[in-house]
Amino acid sequence: MTTQRIALDVHAHLIPVGAPLASVPGVSWDAAAEKLVIDGHQIGVKALFHPEALIAWMDEQQVERAWISAPPPTYRPGLDAVQAEAWTQLLNDGLAAIAAAHPNRLAPLYHLPVAHPALATRIVRERVTATGARFSMPTGEPGLMLSDASHAPLWQALDDVSAFVFLHPGEGCDGRLDPFYLHNLLGNPSETAVAAGHLVFAGVLERHPRITLCLAHAGGTVPAVAGRWQRGFGTGRPGVDTTVEAPAKALRRLCVDCIAHDDTLLDLAASVFGEERIVFGSDWPFPMGVIKPHEQLAGLGESRRRAIFCDNPTKLMG
Repeated sequence: MTTQRIALDVHAHLIPVGAPLASVPGVSWDAAAEKLVIDGHQIGVKALFHPEALIAWMDEQQVERAWISAPPPTYRPGLDAVQAEAWTQLLNDGLAAIAAAHPNRLAPLYHLPVAHPALATRIVRERVTATGARFSMPTGEPGLMLSDASHAPLWQALDDVSAFVFLHPGEGCDGRLDPFYLHNLLGNPSETAVAAGHLVFAGVLERHPRITLCLAHAGGTVPAVAGRWQRGFGTGRPGVDTTVEAPAKALRRLCVDCIAHDDTLLDLAASVFGEERIVFGSDWPFPMGVIKPHEQLAGLGESRRRAIFCDNPTKLMG
């Protein structure tokens, strides 16, 4: 059987490393040892520093293009506005340079520091290019969720340029998740659902229909609670604004990547978001991703694989 080509990977990570990192407070880069430490956290997956490793993997798996974004250890939500601006510019300039070296294969998802909405809004205005407006942003920060009024100008700016926005969970702060790798196994999917819940119940998606917002990890736990959200809306639970679009309709405005690790969960995601709203994402180079897509998704029917690998992402690229 001929291996199906994959038109686009929306969820691939790289960290631009080099001399500028050496001067950043809280960050150290040892080029000889390939050791990057950010705020005391050592980055253990060295493939993140090697765009050529990503290209080699893409060739092996027949992935034609990838939209690259910085991973959660680089989000650094504790920075003040001045520090965040300098750090984010370094990240985004680095991602742009990597993509420029591989223009037919890679394109950057520019990082938006949501802890500083005014800065994130300015970055949207500045980073629109001839090839589009594509961004990556964390799901939120403690005490400042995506439904907060301070984010309204950011959503408007993204809507104005018909932006693609990849929403990725950041580092959790719940101590109950410290054991058993639960910050990743449970925290990440839950963080995605919390963010989506704020967007849905605040009417953000309805008010800004030109934004294409994509949730990581097949929407996290959103598919499992979508029915409950609709029930809460339909019965007018306290605090629920029933004048905005119903959750069942709002969720069809989102798209999600295919990282569910269970074919039946992809069935559920398709029923919630729509068959045409599931696109390919690998989470390269992390082992929790879909690193061997033709093996890991072999259980899907041919038509769904073709939709995820080719048809849906091709529409996303316009």
